[in-house]
Amino acid sequence: MKRSSNRILSTHVGSLIRPPRLLELVRAREDGEAADVRAYEECLKDSVAEVVRRQAQAGIDVVNDGEFGKSTSWSLYALKRVSGFEMRPIRPGADPFARGADRERFKEFYAELEGGNDRTWSNVTKQEAVCVAPVQYTGLVELQHDIDNLKAGLKGVKVEEAFLPVAAPSSAIPDRKNEYYRNEEELVIALAEALRTEYRAIVDAGFLLQVDDARAAVTYDRMVPPASFDDYYRWVARHVEVLNHALEGIPEDRVRYHVCWGSWPGPHTTDVPLRKIVDLILKVHAGAYLIEAANPRHEHEWRIWKDVNLPDGKILAPGVVSHGTNVVEHPELVAERILRFAGVLGRENVIASTDCGFAQEQFNRRVHPSIMWAKLEAMAEGARIASEELWGRANVERSWALQ
Repeated sequence: MKRSSNRILSTHVGSLIRPPRLLELVRAREDGEAADVRAYEECLKDSVAEVVRRQAQAGIDVVNDGEFGKSTSWSLYALKRVSGFEMRPIRPGADPFARGADRERFKEFYAELEGGNDRTWSNVTKQEAVCVAPVQYTGLVELQHDIDNLKAGLKGVKVEEAFLPVAAPSSAIPDRKNEYYRNEEELVIALAEALRTEYRAIVDAGFLLQVDDARAAVTYDRMVPPASFDDYYRWVARHVEVLNHALEGIPEDRVRYHVCWGSWPGPHTTDVPLRKIVDLILKVHAGAYLIEAANPRHEHEWRIWKDVNLPDGKILAPGVVSHGTNVVEHPELVAERILRFAGVLGRENVIASTDCGFAQEQFNRRVHPSIMWAKLEAMAEGARIASEELWGRANVERSWALQ
């Protein structure tokens, strides 16, 4: 895993906004129209190549495929890659996405936010997943397409590294129901062992593995109350153990672990404080931790790193631009955010990142595409400004020339 040895590197969390033509083909498939498989696969390959090129053009150092190959959201995509689940319509009043203390307090806001057209989400998100048989990994063909498309897209493009994001066991297929295993513990272990196949295949292909785990933080809002913080803490601790089980045999310096408080642009007044779970986050066997830090509910939490030791050899990739607002951060603000972390952790231990993905799933984007690219450009420029202050302009220019 590359470090910020000569300048502050930049990356992002993973999910980027899909291009219109790709969405047209995905929508046609979902609506049951005759699928032109070749047209879709060619469009997907071309779209990945273009999004890799655009990331490099924007100044991003560690890039990915935008998650374009995933058939739905960052977490539900696993339904297409593991066996054992049956999809059923969500019963009236049982929508799991409607739960949470923040949603209870701001009911009117959420009704307005989510009262748009019915194509905001893929069809699969309107159903619930029920485990009815053994969970096994069946997605190697689809995964290989992701790997091949990213490798093809990287040809002739000048970047530092590339990564592919995946869901953590606690976040994959969220709100799943269990009718097969004796308990939830057995189900999550089976899911972890199935996902291990995907994790290892990505690393074996030469890419960094990014494990996305929004549920680690988001579950607090749903669980407490009526459960206690101790109940929640035990839940996270157990899922960290399960994730580490799934990561066995994978070098830590090939793993990035991403935690955020959910990508939706809501009040987030009931988010769990980072200080209360940072010890568990740092127990994950990863070489880098990507943690939301530009969100106004969490930006102040950079101070906890004055008291919390980042383990030796590890990297922190804090969010320095937000995915959830159409306001484009000024590069000097981005630089200021980077400098805060570099001042506490050391410049070589910091990589600039985004808070979360710009598209929670194929049809659900958080900002306009043009603004997404402007934000990534602002982040790269902010990283350059911070680098000049940390290393000196001449050294940074020399570093760029050698790339």
